Amino acid sequence: MERIIFHIDVNSAFLSWTALQLLEEGSEIDLRLVPSIIGGDTEKRHGVVLAKSVPAKTYQIVTGEPVVNAYRKYPNLIMASPDHNMYSRRSKQFVSYLQSLCPDIEQASIDECYMDFTGIAHLYESPEAAAHQIKDEIFRRFGFTVNVGISDKKVLAKMASDFKKPNLVHTLYTHEIQSKMWPLPVSSLFMCGKSSVQALRNLGILTIGDLATCDLNILKTNLKSHGTTLWEYANGIDDSEVHTQKARPKGVGNSTTLSQDVVTREEACKVLLSLSESVGQRLRHSKEQAYVICTEIKYNDFQSVSHQMVLNTPTASDEQIYQTATTLFDELWDTRPIRLLGIRTSKLVPAGEPVQLNLFDLPEQTISPKQEKLDAALDSIRSKFGQGAVMRGSLLSKPTSSKHET
Repeated sequence: MERIIFHIDVNSAFLSWTALQLLEEGSEIDLRLVPSIIGGDTEKRHGVVLAKSVPAKTYQIVTGEPVVNAYRKYPNLIMASPDHNMYSRRSKQFVSYLQSLCPDIEQASIDECYMDFTGIAHLYESPEAAAHQIKDEIFRRFGFTVNVGISDKKVLAKMASDFKKPNLVHTLYTHEIQSKMWPLPVSSLFMCGKSSVQALRNLGILTIGDLATCDLNILKTNLKSHGTTLWEYANGIDDSEVHTQKARPKGVGNSTTLSQDVVTREEACKVLLSLSESVGQRLRHSKEQAYVICTEIKYNDFQSVSHQMVLNTPTASDEQIYQTATTLFDELWDTRPIRLLGIRTSKLVPAGEPVQLNLFDLPEQTISPKQEKLDAALDSIRSKFGQGAVMRGSLLSKPTSSKHET
């Protein structure tokens, strides 16, 4: 039997989930039905647009642009702040429901999953009928809508779910590529970002069909290996499987878009301390330690800089992450106002894995048993009573912000 893959994507997840939460709390306005966005600080109108309603699109408001720009386009725009803890809860409900239908589920992000439908296809009249049934049941149970893309390839299922929205089912089988996908602009192709689009336009390649029929050597010359990837996707070449086992993370990180620009080192260090605790907790939860720590700064003119350090021994300690992050910050910061701060860790190894020390390792590079017990105790308290149950006094007045986990 031919493989059948679904890609199930929540329509404007952050905005939909916030709208539902507000309605449950008694709001008379459904954010999904009016020009609205999810952004940063609702009073000061700082931050960037994280999600937008369908009505907001009519004013050319786009995800990722500064909130202040969105208000210039439509002054009566309604904005709500993000609630990532609530988003996580609703995501788990969404994924758990899909897993109750089919064991072969791969969660691609907080609001999208792949389903290998092949093994349960015999239970339904057709893949299309099953997709409509799943889509409608998600709305009945949870109150939000999804798009479902159906194909024999993962990349094509992803492309299909991005067709016309919301609350729709689309197919894009290999034999439908030329009629349904090739006429689309190259910007619609999965993994084709702004720089790739511009490079392709410089070559006279405007549609996915142009890309699919282009000489592959030309793409390799101009876009290197990414050119090959785009050419394969444009031709529906993708043998990747739906991975039901959660892949071991390559890195753990957190970044925060600040509600107001940070202009002093003291303010920045408070933010870095909060991020260090978050990253350390996630590393310990996944039983990982990191050899590489990176600090990222985005200035208020949206220029980004970053710098990383390789440690002699891996760590999941909040304190070690913080000390390294601040050292890197001091090397990077040029005193300009800061819009975003981030900490990323990589080169992960399982916690407890033997580490070969050398003569140059300093005593302070190892975590004391007392520090390990303290971190474990704080993790336990936060797990039971929430992230705000215990925090350092220095963080009580930290700048409000919107966090993004990686």
